[in-house]
Amino acid sequence: MLPTFDDVRAAAGRLAGQAHRTPVLRARSLDEQAGASFFFKCENLQRMGAFKFRGAFNALSRFDAAQRRAGVVAFSSGNHAQAIALSARLLGMPATIVMPKDAPASKVAATRGYGGQVVSYDRYTEDREQIGRTLAERHGYTLIPPYDHADVLSGQGTAALELLEEVGPLDALFVPLGGGGLLSGTALAVRALAPRCRLYGVEPAAGNDGQQSFQSGRIVHIDTPQTIADGAQTQHLGDLTFAIIRRDVDDILTATDEELVDAMAELATRMKLLVEPTGALGLAAARRLAERFPGGRIGVILSGGNVDLARWAALLAGR
Repeated sequence: MLPTFDDVRAAAGRLAGQAHRTPVLRARSLDEQAGASFFFKCENLQRMGAFKFRGAFNALSRFDAAQRRAGVVAFSSGNHAQAIALSARLLGMPATIVMPKDAPASKVAATRGYGGQVVSYDRYTEDREQIGRTLAERHGYTLIPPYDHADVLSGQGTAALELLEEVGPLDALFVPLGGGGLLSGTALAVRALAPRCRLYGVEPAAGNDGQQSFQSGRIVHIDTPQTIADGAQTQHLGDLTFAIIRRDVDDILTATDEELVDAMAELATRMKLLVEPTGALGLAAARRLAERFPGGRIGVILSGGNVDLARWAALLAGR
């Protein structure tokens, strides 16, 4: 059975006092450029720097005593890794995280800093999902995937729940898309609270498996995409996330790496916000489509801000 909006509401209760209720910020200069009103849900200011904390804590908080003793295993390029490690520490359980060798150094360091044990792999030649399953079977860990899990995606949906509670109905909402956890959880909240809102997922142009899946009606698998949006280098959507996305999302859009850098620069210049490339996907597409909503109210979820500062500076300097 697919999770529902009731699951998002329940997740919000578990996250109360644990997750930050992140601010919704405005930028008059961006509004004037677009001829619309933007509302930015700043999950780059969430605990551990990304929305992923919501889903991770919600999932781990539902473990029974035996699961907590054994611990959790997860696979992630960075943000889910940090979220699981921090949530496990808060809940008093061990955490093992499978991370690619080329993951941003800041994300690896943060994961270890939160107490996670990191197992490295080559994202281009090895299967992280199989590595995670093997570790779970060998050690008795509970495997919590980064997106295709009912408790994870329900937790992610609380970001949109907060956004809509604060600003009211929107004409459109743009959401970064990797494996679909944030987008599918957001869809549950949007269809319950703002059913007329146009909902868009945005993924890297170099890795448009979600767009292909949405258009073909089946989950499309691709090779690991080459993009600066490391948090969206997924190869396919999940069974749960795809089912919800196909039912509740209006369209899947893409953004080029160049558009992501431009969006990051706008956020830094106009709003003084540090946002990672994946986190800027929504704005990159929203700027392009704003003309469809003249005078409209447009929501954008900034999904994370975990990026090596030297890398961030180099991207903007090379613009």
